[in-house]
Amino acid sequence: MRKIVAFFVWSLLLISPAYAEKLLLELKDGMVEIELLPEKAPKHVARIKQLAEEGFYDGIVFHRVIEGFMAQTGDPTGTGRGGSGKKLKAEFNSEKHTRGTVSMARSSRPNSADSQFFIVFKDALFLDNKYTVWGRVVKGMEFVDNIKRGEPPRNPDKIISMRVAK
Repeated sequence: MRKIVAFFVWSLLLISPAYAEKLLLELKDGMVEIELLPEKAPKHVARIKQLAEEGFYDGIVFHRVIEGFMAQTGDPTGTGRGGSGKKLKAEFNSEKHTRGTVSMARSSRPNSADSQFFIVFKDALFLDNKYTVWGRVVKGMEFVDNIKRGEPPRNPDKIISMRVAK
């Protein structure tokens, strides 16, 4: 009986959005809530949470923002070439790159993801199984939609803060 109850509680934690792990991404226009997917990309989620708690992302610009595609950030140099200095092994998974998906950016090498990530504006299924999906925007996508476009944008928008929701 205890095993059944434990399984039921664990299932609720995995399925119920109220119990899901989340990040709060503060942008100029408002707060974005990102549901984390530790069951799909445990090492990426752990690293993103660690960097967020350290304040790594605070003040970092969106250096690559392509209309109808995605907004990329997470490079402390703002050039698209920087990172935190710790490469992550790919955790490609079955999650689709649909509107609001949060996924790791990388070079042409699969195990080159570091701290950079992107949020998809529109479905981009051609990215599926090629990039590690680690989260989904569940609130505030309209604020992501307002990020200035460009490669790089003139006067790029910045992450004001990014924290793990308590």
